[in-house]
Amino acid sequence: MSKIDTIRQAFPILSEKVHDKPVVFLDTGASAQKPTCVIEAEKNVYEKYYANIHRGVYFFSQESTERYENVRKVVCNLIGSHDPREIIFTKGTTESINLVAHSLGGLLLKEGDQVMITEMEHHANIVPWQMICQLKGAHLLVVPVLDDGSLDMAFLDANLTERVKIVAVTQISNVLGTINDIATITQKAHAVGAKILVDGAQGIVHEPLNVSQLDVDFYVFSAHKLYGPTGVGVVYGKKDLLNAMPPYQTGGDMIDEVTFEKTTFAPLPNKFEAGTPNIAGVIAFEAAIKFVQEIGFDYIAAHEKELLDYATEELSKIPEVRIIGTAPNKVGVISFVVKGVHPHDIGTMLDHFGVAVRVGHHCAQPIMRRFGVPATARMSFGMYNTKEEVDQLIDGLKKIIEMFS
Repeated sequence: MSKIDTIRQAFPILSEKVHDKPVVFLDTGASAQKPTCVIEAEKNVYEKYYANIHRGVYFFSQESTERYENVRKVVCNLIGSHDPREIIFTKGTTESINLVAHSLGGLLLKEGDQVMITEMEHHANIVPWQMICQLKGAHLLVVPVLDDGSLDMAFLDANLTERVKIVAVTQISNVLGTINDIATITQKAHAVGAKILVDGAQGIVHEPLNVSQLDVDFYVFSAHKLYGPTGVGVVYGKKDLLNAMPPYQTGGDMIDEVTFEKTTFAPLPNKFEAGTPNIAGVIAFEAAIKFVQEIGFDYIAAHEKELLDYATEELSKIPEVRIIGTAPNKVGVISFVVKGVHPHDIGTMLDHFGVAVRVGHHCAQPIMRRFGVPATARMSFGMYNTKEEVDQLIDGLKKIIEMFS
């Protein structure tokens, strides 16, 4: 059995049918499907030892706490941090960015300061910074995107001054697939005294990561993009910054002492983890990490690059198709439009052929305006996709174009 066949067998949903056709799932960029080991791991928590964490002296609570905290160490090792206390669990990338924007932004920003983002950001890396800028009297500075979907680094160089206190940039665009040079941007940000947050929602699954070598101040991502459960996110932050930042949310488990006169907060990481977390989801995330590591990041990257090149070549043969985002350095994400056919019609009709793609603005309306389109269709690859599935999408597209011609 080939490696791809072995991988596909690990994902039970891929044996399902849609409209009596084998499912072709090409929307991993939105959320990856889950291997059996992850499904079983989460089920096992509820069947064998579930209880609330950090609160009980009985076996179930102690077992749940130990396993939950062990995943913090696993994530720490995964991303190249040196201290598990630098790993904060949230409910997703969106909450992670909000945490940093409100806590770090509230700490650092003053009237007249600037926060630098880019034109290719997901709304989750735009709106939180808008809100904290409005609150503090700071300004949002946007790095444009060039015609091929890469960042205008000349603009960044010309405008990254000491007025910029925070740089927030995506590692990989969820619309364009563009890979940004995070190491270079980080060096440039630090050269003017700015802190940098990297949105790794798309990056965590596509590239091996070492936050210590990159020297980023914050790196955020979600478990569900890495074949793990939904409702689990991560903030990596440098310990000195996290210690200086005020809590984002308050409540149970993040306090040291509470009186009616004042409250003192727990040390890291509990200071940023108010309330009961997604215990089973965090514990099951370990199974996803181990699964991906066993497959190998290098294998996944090479496999998805092969699919990207093949799909790009096949789409380019169709005159009616326009690919949005053609930067030379990109991952397996392809957004496209078809002349005379609305993206929602493409998505609906492909679904009847058993092919699942994302359609819409992909929570990135500014980049849609940049390329003069209201929406696109988007295919995004996972470790389980094949060239034959790309062929099914291409065949479906040709039928749709013929129907609308």
